[in-house]
Amino acid sequence: MFSRTYLQQVVGISNQIDPQIVEQAVDILTEIRAQGGRLFFIGVGGSAANASHAVNDFRKICGMECYTPTDNVSELSARVNDEGWESSFSEWLRVSRLTKNDGVFILSVGGGSPEKGVSLNIVATLRFAKEIGAKILGIVGRDGGYTAKMADACVVVPTMDPALVTFHSESFQSVILHLIVAHPKMKKFATKWEAVENENLY
Repeated sequence: MFSRTYLQQVVGISNQIDPQIVEQAVDILTEIRAQGGRLFFIGVGGSAANASHAVNDFRKICGMECYTPTDNVSELSARVNDEGWESSFSEWLRVSRLTKNDGVFILSVGGGSPEKGVSLNIVATLRFAKEIGAKILGIVGRDGGYTAKMADACVVVPTMDPALVTFHSESFQSVILHLIVAHPKMKKFATKWEAVENENLY
């Protein structure tokens, strides 16, 4: 049964992810926040949707200044049209005045590959962030790609089924991001339903 197999794979992925890498990412993020840095999420397709969700949660729950270029369709489409897709994110970060106090968080199925010419916009973003000295984090699938090579902390979602890499990778972006937001070191403000439930206990 496909449903049972899929859910078993989800359990398998959860068991294989290294929690120490997640803790390392949390420590980097708390340091960025403490020094007044900003966090920029970068993602394409389903990962862009996860990036937008992450911006909401990190701002509202963690009290951290966050942005993603894909939330501004007007600017992004203008950059793609006028300057090209490859530089669209890195130039957005340049105009955002990325500094060494900031962080860039990559969400990607493959992590980008200059050798294969895949997700070159992410590759350009990583190179620019490294040049500036910003912290780089990632949640990626497959072998982690260029993101895993460049990142200060990168969670690589294990491949349980080559035919389901995209589905598992994007699902676990959400799982890990929620883990980070809920982490006691990161969470600053209560979420509504949990607060309501706690009030009803007393």
